[in-house]
Amino acid sequence: MAMYKPSVISLTKRQGHTFGFYLRVEHGEEGHLIRCLEMGGPAELAGMKDGGRILRVNGTFVDKLSHSEVVDMVRNSGPTVTFHILDEASYVQAKAQEVNLSNPQSTPVANGVSKQDLKPKLCYLVKSSSGYGFSIRSEKSEPGLFMTEVMQGSVADRAGVNVKDRLLEVNGESVEGATHEQVVEKIKLSGGSIMFLLVDEETDRQYQNKKIGAWLATAKHLPHQPRIANITKGPDGYGFLLKEDVNQRCHFLRDIDRGSPAERAGVKEMDRLVAVDGKEVEECNHGQVVDMIRQSGNKCCFLVVDKDTDQMYKKGKVSPMLFLEETGDSSSPPSYSEALNLPAPVRPSTTVQAKEEEELKPKLCRMEKTPAGYGFHLNGIVGVSGQFIKDVVSGGAADRAGLQEDDMVVEVNGENVEQSSHEEVVALIRSSGSSLEMLLANKSVYEQLKAKGVSITRLLLGGTSYAQVHTADTPEEEEKREEKARPESPPQQERERAISSSSQDSLDERL
Repeated sequence: MAMYKPSVISLTKRQGHTFGFYLRVEHGEEGHLIRCLEMGGPAELAGMKDGGRILRVNGTFVDKLSHSEVVDMVRNSGPTVTFHILDEASYVQAKAQEVNLSNPQSTPVANGVSKQDLKPKLCYLVKSSSGYGFSIRSEKSEPGLFMTEVMQGSVADRAGVNVKDRLLEVNGESVEGATHEQVVEKIKLSGGSIMFLLVDEETDRQYQNKKIGAWLATAKHLPHQPRIANITKGPDGYGFLLKEDVNQRCHFLRDIDRGSPAERAGVKEMDRLVAVDGKEVEECNHGQVVDMIRQSGNKCCFLVVDKDTDQMYKKGKVSPMLFLEETGDSSSPPSYSEALNLPAPVRPSTTVQAKEEEELKPKLCRMEKTPAGYGFHLNGIVGVSGQFIKDVVSGGAADRAGLQEDDMVVEVNGENVEQSSHEEVVALIRSSGSSLEMLLANKSVYEQLKAKGVSITRLLLGGTSYAQVHTADTPEEEEKREEKARPESPPQQERERAISSSSQDSLDERL
C-alpha cells in the first residue's frame, strides 16, 4: 500500500450549500468517481481532482459499497465529511495489481489545509444478524480495553471503529478501570444498539494524563445528525406549533404548515427543538422558549433532532449541542432578496437589481395536451433524483407553455419532485390527464438558488405570472399549431416519445 497512498480530505460546507462536486459511478469504470468539480467550491479548494476515487467516507471503506449507500453516508454526515481519495492513475493501477486498498495512510487535509484533528470519537452501532463485528482485548501490561478483530464491512467498521482504538465509555458510562468481563456484560445488556466513546493511539497520546469525555468528541462518525434550520418569519408567522412535554422537559415542533417558512427550512413533524439561536432550551419552560423565539425578531436559527437522532444521542448520554459546537454554524443564511446580491461588493442599481430578481426566479408553466402529446422529453439518470427537460418540440404544447431545454423540474401539479425518482415523476405526469402544471427553473437559476440556500417554491414568483397556455381562437389556428408541433413524426410516435429516460450507463449525485 506504500505506493498507493490516498489523501485524506475533510470538507465543510455552509448550510444550504453543497461540497462542490458530483459523485458518480460510470459504465466500464470501477469505483466511486469524483466529477464536475465546482470552481472555487470546497472540493476543488481542498485539492480534489476529476477522476479521483473515494475509498473511505468518515473512515468507513466504501469501495465495495453501492452508489446509493455512499451517497447516503455523505448526506448523513451533515456539514462536515472526511474522504480518503486515490488519484485515478493510482486507482486503476492498484486494481490491475489486485492491491488491497482498505488500509488508509495519509495526512489529513481540511479544505486545502493540512491539519491534526485529534479528538475522541463517538461511534454508534446497531447490531445486525451477524452481530457487531468486533472483539475486545485487554492486556495485563497495558491498562485499558482495546478494539480488535474489526471485520471489514461489519457494523463496527462502518461505524468508524478501528483496530487498537481504546474504549473509554459504553452508552455514556465510563469503563476506564472496569474489567473485561464487566464491559462485555454492559455490551450484552445494551440491546440492539450501543454507543462507544473511543480514542485511537495518537489521540490517546495527546490526551495522556488528561480527563477525556464525550464533550471533547467528534460526532462526525454518527449515522444520524441534528439539523440546523434557519427560518425567516413570513406574513403568517413561522408556520408551526410549539408543544412542551412537561414530564421530559422537551419541546416539539408540531402541525407544520405546508409551504410555510418552517417547512422550507427543513423542519419536520415532531422534531425536538434543542436550541434557539445557539442557546440550549432543555432546561427552559414553554414560555421561556416562546420568548426566545420572539426576541429573535424575524429570523431565528433552530437546532432540531428527529426521533432516531434524539434516541441515538440519548443512548450516549450526550447533548446534540455537540454537533452545533463542532460545526460552529449558528448564523442565519441570507434571506432570498439578500442572497440575490451576494457576493457582489456593491449593491446594484434598482433597475439591475430588479432584473437579477426577475432572472433568479422559477416559472410556472401550464399546458394542455394536444393529439401530438405535450412535446418534450423528461430526462433523468436512473436511480438518481433530479429531472430535467429535453427535446422540446418547436411549436408544441410545452414550447408554447415556456418550457426550455435543460429546465429543472421542481414541482408537478403542485407536488415537489426534486427528490423523486424518474419513474415517480413520469407517473405523476401521466396521471395528470389532459392538462399539466409544472414549476421549473432554468438550470443556471436552479443551481444559483440552491447554492445560496434558497428553497425553490411558488412564493418566489411574487407577482410574476406563469406562462399560461392558451387554446387557439379558431380550429384553423389550432390545426396549424398542431402541424408545427409534429414536423417529422406522426402523432402516435410523438405521444410515445413525450417522456423518456436517459442513459442507464451512469449514476451521479451532486454533493
